[in-house]
Amino acid sequence: MHNKELDIYLRSAIKAAKESGQFLLENLGKIRLDEVNSKRTFDFVTHIDLESEESIIRCIREEYPDHAILAEETGEKAAPGAYTWIIDPLDGTTNYIHENPVFSVSIALKYNDELLLGVVFDPNRNELFHAIKNEGAFLNQNKISVSKIDDMSKALIATGFPFRRKDLIEQYLNSFAEIFKLCAGIRRAGSAALDLCYVGCGRLDGFWEIGLSIWDICAGVLIIKEAGGAVSDFLGGNDFWGSGNIVAGNQIIFENISDITRHAFRS
Repeated sequence: MHNKELDIYLRSAIKAAKESGQFLLENLGKIRLDEVNSKRTFDFVTHIDLESEESIIRCIREEYPDHAILAEETGEKAAPGAYTWIIDPLDGTTNYIHENPVFSVSIALKYNDELLLGVVFDPNRNELFHAIKNEGAFLNQNKISVSKIDDMSKALIATGFPFRRKDLIEQYLNSFAEIFKLCAGIRRAGSAALDLCYVGCGRLDGFWEIGLSIWDICAGVLIIKEAGGAVSDFLGGNDFWGSGNIVAGNQIIFENISDITRHAFRS
């Protein structure tokens, strides 16, 4: 594929993400508690998620009517082509409901099984992360790379609590305890897409979480890889797309976290 084609797709993704992000900002603080619904226990959705997603899908459909779409709230919209857009219209819904300003919009594009580009937009900080396969990762058009910290005692690590998999709380807490003993600090912000981007630009040195969905991580995974980092599932393989169990970081910190998750989740 020519870079010019990818640039066109990237411009579309950025346009959709920024329009959606502006919509999220305009409606922040306007959700009533009786407007919050549960998709499943501890997992919430609002009309803002749905309208944000509709806005992104509309942008994509106008330009690429033959592309498939996989979106968090509306599921899969099949199309005959091999291109699939993967959309999270509001990553950090619980934060958003509480007016906690840590949330983002995530959009990725795949061709068959090949991840071509990813965009994550933080409307509160007006920060746009993006990556194109084999062309690097960027924050507001400036190239980024993972941190160079190679000592866990100096590493800042992010995580997400397993609210969708509370049956795995014991294994998770075991991994948390081991990592906590070794690292400089652990943070839990509430938007996995942003956590992955922060690993990509060196604000974080590593990250691990249980049970994420493909739309949570698709763009962020490409951003980390293009920024020189590493990503795997808890056992060191590539099943994070299916399991949603993910470890990420710069090469050294990634290996340190992976050693711990392999031990904690080996069964």
